[in-house]
Parts: sequence; structure tokens; C-alpha cells
Amino acid sequence: MDIKKVLQQAIQNAVQEAVEEGLFTADMDRLPAIVLDVPPQKEFGDYATNFAMQTARLVKTNPRIIAEAIASKVKGEWLDKAVIAGPGFINFYLRPDWLYAMLKDILQQGNRYGNTHTGKGKKVQVEFVSANPTGPLHVGHGRGAVVGSALANLLQAAGYDVSKEFYINDAGNQIDNLAASVNARYLELLGRPVEFPEDGYHGQDIIDTAQRIINREGDRYLNMEPDKRLAVFKELALTEKLAGLKADLASFNVTFDVWFSERTLHNSHAIEEVCRIFKEKGYMYEQDGALWLRSTAYGDDKDRVVIRDNSVPTYLAADIAYHRDKLSRGFETLINIWGADHHGYIPRVRAAIAALGYDPDCLEVLILQMVSLYQNGELVKMSKRTGQGVTLLELIEEVGRDAARFFFVMRSIDSQLDFDLDLAKSRSNENPVYYIQYAHARICSIFRQVKEAGIAVDGLAEGKLDCLQETVEIDLIKKLGDYPEEVANAAQERAVHRIARYAHELAGLFHAFYNQCRIIGVDSDLQKARLALVTAVQNTIRHSLGILGIDAPEKM
Repeated sequence: MDIKKVLQQAIQNAVQEAVEEGLFTADMDRLPAIVLDVPPQKEFGDYATNFAMQTARLVKTNPRIIAEAIASKVKGEWLDKAVIAGPGFINFYLRPDWLYAMLKDILQQGNRYGNTHTGKGKKVQVEFVSANPTGPLHVGHGRGAVVGSALANLLQAAGYDVSKEFYINDAGNQIDNLAASVNARYLELLGRPVEFPEDGYHGQDIIDTAQRIINREGDRYLNMEPDKRLAVFKELALTEKLAGLKADLASFNVTFDVWFSERTLHNSHAIEEVCRIFKEKGYMYEQDGALWLRSTAYGDDKDRVVIRDNSVPTYLAADIAYHRDKLSRGFETLINIWGADHHGYIPRVRAAIAALGYDPDCLEVLILQMVSLYQNGELVKMSKRTGQGVTLLELIEEVGRDAARFFFVMRSIDSQLDFDLDLAKSRSNENPVYYIQYAHARICSIFRQVKEAGIAVDGLAEGKLDCLQETVEIDLIKKLGDYPEEVANAAQERAVHRIARYAHELAGLFHAFYNQCRIIGVDSDLQKARLALVTAVQNTIRHSLGILGIDAPEKM
């Protein structure tokens, strides 16, 4: 029973009836949406709306007249009273019965509670991380990995058809530099004089890769022609780095449905195809030996080079072909999660999509702000192990996977994230993920005690739920009732931090209930009702943590 939808429909019906009776004049098709809010203080009712005040501006009628007309017409067996407040607010007071009906419905839905049909099966692709396979993932990649995987889970819960994709940058200079770097370390380890490439990668992982080649193959590549050796090392290093990247992500509970290779765009002539399309449409021209996309025709601040004067495609060229490939697979919405340094890249990709004949609004780009690590109140910039940037694996080793995931997702991506390592490791109520997981573990402990006592837990939804009369119980039921709408709104806003916040608030209400209300050993009807409430909380916490990709432990 979605009481908000029921109440909104009742208000809509009341408005229609009031207009038909001439209590005020209005065009029903032009009226504002009916928005319901929970009043900040309980004495102002369960829900309130400023609909009358919004409507008054359109129909030029005193808002209290409109509010009184609506309040007199709203009907429902769940409604206790509707009261006019201030200049035209309407406060709705509901009968307790609706809460128990809602709790019964929550229990009957079980583990499915929280899933919605908001997405209506719309095909959405979420592309995230897409780091160069030239070294280990760092903390900066971690935020994108968590936000992307949690967003995909959230969209699936909200009824979207979701595919998660990683774009492998396995073509271009960065891969050539990877091969040259491994080659230099290989020669160096075998005692040969070598000049390290200017744009090479200096990490310990490159030395480790070269050493593993020697451990497997010895010096068999030493006398090979340099070009051929570089070609071999390119494939060996790329294979190893990609396997390591996949393993790191899997350890962070991040998986992908598709790993898309940039090379396939070059090998399949997909880039040449988009250039042909642009030429046919008149959106490409030659200047100074290069081919340019007339992206200013679609809102970009300047035209962009697609093919350089040496006939080598730009990164943008591959990206255009890649987005065309995505759209050819039938996705209705493309969600890309990029770092803050890619903000200026958005207009040119949108322009290219429009030039290809697609709606540029199909592309949504979520920009992640930076992450700063703090320990003992001081900024942590370097890895203790390597003296370089902190890797994702080092972070997981330091604070654990669940804490790392929660801290990455608990703030809006629009804000810079200050990651407190000491707080993330603490086992206290100040640590939000510990606080939530402890609530779930507490519930599991309750049911272990129930089992040991031989108490039956079948048919909880059919018990006398109206035994739940305490304020903390009512608050908890109301919070549970908010969850499907929270999932729907978070999905529509692409705001996974809302689920983290909801889970923390729900855990707080449960802990308050646990501290104030005895569950086992009270009157049998009340005991059964409270076990029903606890079951609903358990399912909802588990569902929300599942969206965030975090475990719901049975013991802490």
C-alpha cells in the first residue's frame, strides 16, 4: 500500500470534484503536480502539501479557499482528518490502520521489497572505470568503480534493463609506452644498457612484469629484433595488466557484463565508417591535412580534429565510433562515469552523437570529484609500500572492502570526498557502515535466540500488527514505507548516496527501537508483531546494502 500515491490520487479526485462544483475555477490540465512532504514536526500530521498555494498563483484565488475546498472533499478510510494551516498548507493526519496494512504488504513482498517498476524495462548502459590497462588501479579509480557498480544495482532494482561495460583502452600511445617500459626493464634486469623511455611507466609493477617474463622465458627474447620484441611484450604486458585489473575489481565486488576492446574499433574499420557518415552529411571537412568534425554546429565551442594530418585517428575518433556502437546495440540511455578532468570532453561527444543522427540527450555523463585520503588527521598522498599513489588493493587491505565501498558512495559525486581511514577502520557507531551492518547482525542474533527458544516465526504477516503502538515502532514502520520511493527517486536522480543515507537512517531507528522495546518474552501477540517488524527491517537493510554491493553480516 503506497499511501503517498493513494493520498495524491485522493487529492486529485478532491480537486476535480471541487472544480466541478464551482468551489474554484481551474483548468485541470494546467494544475501543478501534487507534492507531499513529511512535516518536520509530528503535530503537523503525517503528510502536508502546498498544492493550494501553488495553484492559487495560476487560478488567482485565495489559497485558503482552495485548501478548504480540497480538505472538505478528500476521502479515504485511511484518513483521520485534513487541517488547513498558515496561508494554505494542508496537513493530513492518517489513521494508524494504514501503517499496519503497509507493514503486512512489506512482509508479504519479502526480499523483493524495494524493487520498483520505475524504469519500465528501459535499456541502459553504464560505462565506468575504463582505466588504462597499464598499471594497478588507484584510489581515484575506486570511487568510480563503486558508484558505477552501485548505480547499476540501483537501476536494476528500479526496473531498468542494465548492462555494465568497461572500455579497454588497448590501442594508442599508452599501450606502446607500456611495451617500451617493460622492454626497458627486461633489458635492465638482464644487465643490458638501456635508456628508459621518456614517456614510460616507472612503477614497481612494470619491473615485476619484466621479472615474470624472465622467470617464465629466461632471456629468449634478448636477441630478438627490437620491433618484434616490443610487439611480443605489448601483448604479454597487456594480457597481464588486464587480468590484474579484472582481479582487483572483482575483489572490490565490481564486475562487468561487457569488456569492450578499443582495438576492435580500429580493426573493424568502425572509425572509417563514422568519418564516411560525417562526410556524407557535410559535418566533416579537411583543413591543414587533417579531418575535422564540424562540432560547433551542435553546440561545441570549437570544431574538433578526428583524423590527424598523419592519418592517425584521435582519441575522439575512437570514442565517436564507440558511442555509435553502443547505440547500435539498442541502448536507450548511455551513462558514462568520468573523472572531473573530463568535464570539457562532454560537449564534443554530445555533438558527435547528434551529428550521427541520434538524440544527444541519450548520453548522461556523471562527473566524479576527487578523493583525498586522511589518516591521523593528515593527508595521505603516497603508498607506504611503493612511495607512489595508494592503490585500490592497499586501501581494501587497510579498511576492508565493505568500508571502502560505503565511504566511496556515502557522499554525492558532486562533492569532493575526504576519506577518513581511521573512521573507516573503527568498530564504533561513528563508523556508518559498521553501524548499519551491526543493525543487521543484531537482527540475526535475535532470530538465533528465537530459534533456541523454540518460538514459531511462521505467519508473521498475519499477526496482530496493531499491537505496535510505541512511537519508535510507528517511526520505524513509516521509514520502511519510504523505501520504494527512495529507490525510485535515487534511480531517477542517479544518486546512489541516497540509498547509503537511507540505510544509515533506518539502522538508527532500529537501534532506538531495540534499546526501548523488548522483543522476546513479552505478550505473545506483541512478540509476534515485533518479530514481524524486525523481519521487515532485516529485509530492507539487506536490500539496501545489496544495492551498495556491501555484505549484510549475520555476526559482528
